[in-house]
Amino acid sequence: MKIPEWFKPGLNGVMLGAALAAVLGFTWGGWVTGGSARQMASDRSRSDVVAALAQVCVEQSKRDPQATTRIAELKTIASYSRAEFVMKSGWATIPGTPEPNRDVASSCADKLVG
Repeated sequence: MKIPEWFKPGLNGVMLGAALAAVLGFTWGGWVTGGSARQMASDRSRSDVVAALAQVCVEQSKRDPQATTRIAELKTIASYSRAEFVMKSGWATIPGTPEPNRDVASSCADKLVG
C-alpha cells in the first residue's frame, strides 16, 4: 500500500506529537507506570500503618508504671538510639505480635520526645 504524499506531513506530526506528549507527561505531567504507582501505594500504606501503631505505642508508654522516669531518660539519649530504648521498654511491641517493630519504635520515640 502506498501512502499519498499529502498524508505524510500529518502522519509525521501525529507521531511527533504522541512522542512529545509521552515525554512531557512522564517528566512534568506526573504520569507514572503501574509499578511506580504500586510502590507509592505500598509506601504510603506502610507509613500510615506505622503512624497508627505509633499511637498504640504512646498509649502503652503512658500505662507503664515507670513512664515518667523512662521518658526523661529517653530525652537524654541520642536520637539514633531512641528506637532501641523504646523497643527494650516494651512499648513498641504491639498486642498480638511477638516482637517490637523498629519503625513503630522510631515514630513513637519522636512523639514521646517532641
